[in-house]
Amino acid sequence: MTDESTRRRPTLDEVAERAGVSRTAASRVLNNAPHVSRDKREAVQRAIREMGYVPNPTARALATQQAGAVALIVAGDDPAVFADPFFGQVVAGATTVLEETDLHLVLCLATSARGQQRVRQLLHTRAVDGVMLMALREDDPLTRLAQDAGIPAVFGGRPLGQDVPSFVDVDNAGGARTATEHLISLGRTRITMIAGPLDTHVGRDRHRGYREALTLAGLAPHGEEPGDFTELSGISAMDALLARHPDTDAVFAANDNMAAGALRALRRAGRAVPRDVAVVGFDDLPVAEVSDPPLTTIHQPIQALGREMTRMLLALVAGRDPSSLILPTRLVQRESTVQTGGQG
Repeated sequence: MTDESTRRRPTLDEVAERAGVSRTAASRVLNNAPHVSRDKREAVQRAIREMGYVPNPTARALATQQAGAVALIVAGDDPAVFADPFFGQVVAGATTVLEETDLHLVLCLATSARGQQRVRQLLHTRAVDGVMLMALREDDPLTRLAQDAGIPAVFGGRPLGQDVPSFVDVDNAGGARTATEHLISLGRTRITMIAGPLDTHVGRDRHRGYREALTLAGLAPHGEEPGDFTELSGISAMDALLARHPDTDAVFAANDNMAAGALRALRRAGRAVPRDVAVVGFDDLPVAEVSDPPLTTIHQPIQALGREMTRMLLALVAGRDPSSLILPTRLVQRESTVQTGGQG
């Protein structure tokens, strides 16, 4: 052994560089952690032998510490958000995956300054092993908080205006095109939209899909009104659309809650659905089946969204580099667009 090698031990970063892997992957090999590919494991072990690497016992002890929990962080400050069937199904999907591990799920709301401070403390004290973030608005500070903390992070839907390496999303634009094309196929030409928040990626994608379908059919948007994904916003938006465009013969609402609100507003205005106005929603939440009439909608696999986000996060925690994922959508036809013999 040379004098140089006795004076200075190789570092884990140098081992990772020699092996051609990330420092995280090298650390997981060193600690005999699971979910490391055979090729990476052999490359790291070979680099350790060639370089004579000896781990620092204190550093190794710190590196193997785990919090035993992952967090689902939602950009909202109303605790009732987790009572929303959408987020309830996401949580159900995440829990299904975590039941196979020793990890717990922590739920956090973080829109207010206090909420963001709690999240910042959670991340920087390493109280969780990884985070999943949802419902982010344009340039949301939560994105930067997660990136600055250097903790494994997966995004449910892409944050608007920011590139992130790991996300699970659904085909929102494609689903909105399908919804609008369905209305067009019924002979509807005066099609309005109740849009979601346009400072979110999901809101803009669904709005874009609606516009694209109209353009391809040679139609113009008949009217648009923003909502916030709640039933109350669907009611007020539908009222506004009817006031400005009383000849509306169809409406696409960017989620089922707003579509349910639209149905209530149309009934109150004396408009029969689907005879006078056909309605399509998005999500395929339980409210779509119990609405009057039952709601035609775009099904998105919400529990699968929660499952795939969690699987992706576990892969990141394990030192792997999973690819981002976009889940498919499909049309579910019900009575809000399909005339039945019992409807007048």
